[in-house]
Amino acid sequence: MIEERKRHTIYPPRSKTFSAFNFTPINEVKVVIIGQDPYHGEGQAHGLCFSVPEGVKPPPSLRNIFKEIKRDLNIKISDSGNLEKWARQGVLLINATLTVRAGEAGSHQKKGWEQFTDSVIKKLSEQKSAIIFLLWGAYAQRKAELIDTSKHHILMSTHPSPLSAHRGFLGCSHFSKTNAILKSQGLEEIDWS
Repeated sequence: MIEERKRHTIYPPRSKTFSAFNFTPINEVKVVIIGQDPYHGEGQAHGLCFSVPEGVKPPPSLRNIFKEIKRDLNIKISDSGNLEKWARQGVLLINATLTVRAGEAGSHQKKGWEQFTDSVIKKLSEQKSAIIFLLWGAYAQRKAELIDTSKHHILMSTHPSPLSAHRGFLGCSHFSKTNAILKSQGLEEIDWS
């Protein structure tokens, strides 16, 4: 990766690569959202899947996530695409691949990141219980085989991308369902605003 960073612009910046774990320590994880790889546009990726830093316009998938939250929970659509507030409440926002070359979606797939992130998912499955995994799209849904469904909850839908959101993501009610599961376990619900 050092050579890769010397030859190419890589997102997110090195200091933000592991942000998901800094904001959501493993012992505090209640919900896991799995993305594919970071945004590959300048200034967008900051180590949390689907999230962008303050001041960056929310990309289309994130806008669809906000549309579903509005429909599901009647929460006003945010102007900010920064999801750090979710991460601080126990929502692990992890991409399967933690880095990407600028302008080249998927460029760091099958280079070792998946082994690391798969091991994180397996450890969470083994060592914790009652985590809610939100698996959006075929890529994330393949991670279901790593999760012990006798101890955890899995909610699946299509990806929130504009190409697929209307085939199941919009209308999935994953945000209210997640909070209902948390409440039934006596855990604090997520403030999705």
